[in-house]
Parts: sequence; structure tokens; C-alpha cells
Amino acid sequence: MADFRLRVTYAETGRLVMLSHLEIARALERAVRRAGLPYAVSQGFSPHMKQAFGSALPVGVGGLEEIFDVSLTDYVPPEEALARLRASSAPDLMPHAARYITKDETAASAAYPRSTYEALLEASRSGDCEMDVLAVAHELSLPSEITVVRKKKERVLVPSDFVVGELEVEPAESGEEGQGRALVRFTLESKASGSLRPDVLLEHMLADSSLCAASILRTKQSEIPKE
Repeated sequence: MADFRLRVTYAETGRLVMLSHLEIARALERAVRRAGLPYAVSQGFSPHMKQAFGSALPVGVGGLEEIFDVSLTDYVPPEEALARLRASSAPDLMPHAARYITKDETAASAAYPRSTYEALLEASRSGDCEMDVLAVAHELSLPSEITVVRKKKERVLVPSDFVVGELEVEPAESGEEGQGRALVRFTLESKASGSLRPDVLLEHMLADSSLCAASILRTKQSEIPKE
């Protein structure tokens, strides 16, 4: 049976950023079914749609360039598949690109080890409305280490091992004088030994700053450049 692997790029925004990765996966599966695409199913006692998903976003973090792969039994022009998926998807989980990939291309889960994030920062207390948030944001730096607990085990992570390049800070909107809100942009790279979540990094960066992250958005995913 023919197997056409369609890679779909979508945005996860709005209220749907509060859904878990599993809930997002189920919503995307329902969109494929509603779109009437000829999806392939796995073999065995519990057949299911053959799908693969990109790296999971933490709950509360949105994304503009998220990906998932779905295997089709028949060829559907990617433009048609995209149009049908868009008509079947929620506004906050909207596909915006689709293309077929070859068997040699990396699986969705490992296709893009680098993720670029933008966090919207503001004063953590309403009484700090006069704070120059941009100036405070420029003083932020990476913590030397972060202790995380996963599966009841503690692990010490060194943020500099995961952050690629420098932190970028700018006004939240062009023309602002620096007060009110600021954007901080950074890129994280997943390693074979693990990864560092953007929300965890920001929590520790902002711990003593009187700032909080109003929103976190993954704006880009990319491969590691070849030397």
C-alpha cells in the first residue's frame, strides 16, 4: 500500500495553548478525519491513525511553526489537503502549510532540535506600573544552573548548555519608550541527554526581577547548521 507522508505546519495560539500535547494531538487527528483525507492506519490489535508530532510545547506556551506528519494511502495535492484541513480546524489550531516529505527526511519529533521563543514581559505587580520594564529586562541573565525534578528524580541543568547565542531584548511595540512591556527572545537546543523548557528557564531568570512572563511563544523551529 502506498504511503504518502504529509507534513503539516500549524499555529497553536489563543486558549488552545492551555491544552496538553496529548489533547492537541487528538484535536489534530479529529481535523484530519473531518477533512476526509485518506489517512493510513497502523497494524495490530489496536489500529490508529499513522501520525507523528514535533517536539511538544509546555502547557501555556504557544507556537507559530508547529509540525505534524500524517500518512495518507492516496495522493492528495498538498494545496487541496491544506485547504480541507483549514476548513476542518479550530481558529486557534490553524494549519498554514503542507508538503510531502520523503522517507529519508527526519521524523517530526527530531526534525528541528532548535526552537526560538519570544516572551512578553511585564511588571509582576500592578503597583509597579511605572517600572521601566525594558530597562529591567536588559539586566536579565542566565542562571548558572537550574534544578528540575522529573519522575521524582532531581537533575541539575546548566542553561548555557542549551541556550544558543545571546538573549535579545526589545520594546514590546515599536515606538515605545521602554516602559510597560518588553520582549525577550532566545533559542534553545535539545540535546540527546535532554532539553530545557522555556517556561522553566524564564521562571528562574525572572525570580528576583519583579517581572513576569505574560505569554511565551515559539516563533521558529530549525535544524542545527552543518559546519
